[in-house]
Amino acid sequence: MSREDFELKSNEQILLMRRAGLITAAALKAVREAVKPGVSTLELDRIANATIESLGGKSNFQLVPGYHHTICASINDEVVHGIPSADRILQPGDLISIDAGAIIDGWNGDAAITVLVPGGDPTAAAKRERVSRVTEASLWHGIAALAKGKRLNDVGVAIEKYVNSQGRFGILEQYVGHGIGRSMHEDPPVFNYGVRGLTPKIQPGLVVAIEPMVTNGTEHTKVLDDEWTVSTMDGSDASHWEHSVAVHEGGIWVLTAEDGGAAELAKLGVKVAPLGD
Repeated sequence: MSREDFELKSNEQILLMRRAGLITAAALKAVREAVKPGVSTLELDRIANATIESLGGKSNFQLVPGYHHTICASINDEVVHGIPSADRILQPGDLISIDAGAIIDGWNGDAAITVLVPGGDPTAAAKRERVSRVTEASLWHGIAALAKGKRLNDVGVAIEKYVNSQGRFGILEQYVGHGIGRSMHEDPPVFNYGVRGLTPKIQPGLVVAIEPMVTNGTEHTKVLDDEWTVSTMDGSDASHWEHSVAVHEGGIWVLTAEDGGAAELAKLGVKVAPLGD
C-alpha cells in the first residue's frame, strides 16, 4: 500500500497535462449543454469527440482495448462504463454520469460529471439530484484533503466522512481513482474511503484522478451483459464525479477545471496554485 515507485511529474509536465485537462473539460462542458430529453447517448459521444478533436486532442477512451467510444454514459442505476448507443434516448428526469478523457502530446486528462435531465417527476428528480450533489461535494472535499494532507489516504477519509455526514449512501469500493500522466491509468490507486496501511506520501509531482462513485443505496454492483456497464445491484441511482489534480511545490491545481478549482476549493479554505496558466 505504501509503494512510492510511481512517476512524479515535473512542473513542465504538469503544464502539458493542463492542456489535456482543459480539452477534457471543454468536451464535458459541450456534452452538459447538449443534455436534454430526446437526445441519444451516441449523439453525446459524437459531440465530445468533435470537441476534443477540434482542440487538437484525441480521445484516450478510444485507446482502451475493446472500447470504441469517446465517453462513458451511465444512466440512473448505471454507475460507470455505460456504452453510448443510438438506442439509448435520454428521458425527462434521468440522471446521467458522463466520463471522458483526452490525450495530447502524449499526456492525458480524465474527468467525469453527472447531469440531471430536465423534467420528470419532481420527487424522483430531487432524490437523483441530491446524490449527484453529495458526490460532487465529496470530490471537492477529497481534493481539499489532497491539498492539506500528508498521505493519500487522507483523500479517501475526507470523501467517506463527507458522504456519511449527508445520510445513507453507498460508496463504491471496487472502482477507485488512480494516478494519471503518460497513461490514463497509473499508480497509485486513490481510494474513496479510508484504508488500512501506510499509503503514499502527498508530495510535489503527484498527479491523480480522484473519482468518487456514490449510490442512493448500497455499494454493491454488477457488470451487465455488455461486459462494460457497471450497475447497482439494488437498482438505486448513482452518481460519478471526477477531476485530474496536480500537486506541485506551490500547492494544488485542478487540471480538468476551467478555473483550476479556485471557486469550489475556496469554499473549503484552499487556494489553488496555477503554474503560469
